[in-house]
Amino acid sequence: MSNIIAIIPARMASTRFPGKPLANIAGKPMIAHVLQRVKDAGIGQVVVAACEQEVVDVVHGLGCSAVMTNPDHPTGTDRIFEALNIMGSNADVIINVQGDLPTLEPHLVTSVANLISNHNNYDMGTLAAKITREEEKQDPNVVKAVIGGYDESSRQGKALYFSRATVPYGEGDLYHHIGIYAYRRAALERFVSLAPSLLEQRERLEQLRVLENDMTIGVSVVDTVPLGVDTPEDVARAEQLL
Repeated sequence: MSNIIAIIPARMASTRFPGKPLANIAGKPMIAHVLQRVKDAGIGQVVVAACEQEVVDVVHGLGCSAVMTNPDHPTGTDRIFEALNIMGSNADVIINVQGDLPTLEPHLVTSVANLISNHNNYDMGTLAAKITREEEKQDPNVVKAVIGGYDESSRQGKALYFSRATVPYGEGDLYHHIGIYAYRRAALERFVSLAPSLLEQRERLEQLRVLENDMTIGVSVVDTVPLGVDTPEDVARAEQLL
């Protein structure tokens, strides 16, 4: 496998859930759960990219690595790129794992890393799962991945589009995008140098910047969608799942 680093962006100033990274879930701060699950994937170094000292202190108290980044970054991708440079890391594959996924299964991190490590034709990799709940098909908070050239044996294909709308039209499976990414280093460097694209701003999905600038994203289809803790009400559900 390539030289890999996983970076978890974390910020306390969430609009819907202030203080989210340190929210108590089953007796531990949320960031502790995410860190442990990413470490359990065994892919390499794991680092938290924070923008508050209290998060850095908690992570260091857990015996893990954290760096302070600019609080004004527009996206988590910009935050992990700064963290990568602060650390002087020479990793050639960078994994971006959101810090609000306390029920993340470690094999998902391995799956997205393998998309880049084992394939030379993708700039980025991400994950998706088949939508099985009817209400999710119409839910704009459930981002849909449109996958081309899908191979049933490898369960992989190429991302053609991402949307909050119900796409593609017609009979057939729909896929729930899971916001875990693997970047080749050159692709990450290019992404942060580009201005936000028109479709990115319209859909409010930063991965569309990649597609609009002719970079490629591989998609691996998995069986589970980790719970994203977006509001205080999600904590009880996360505890139940844990």
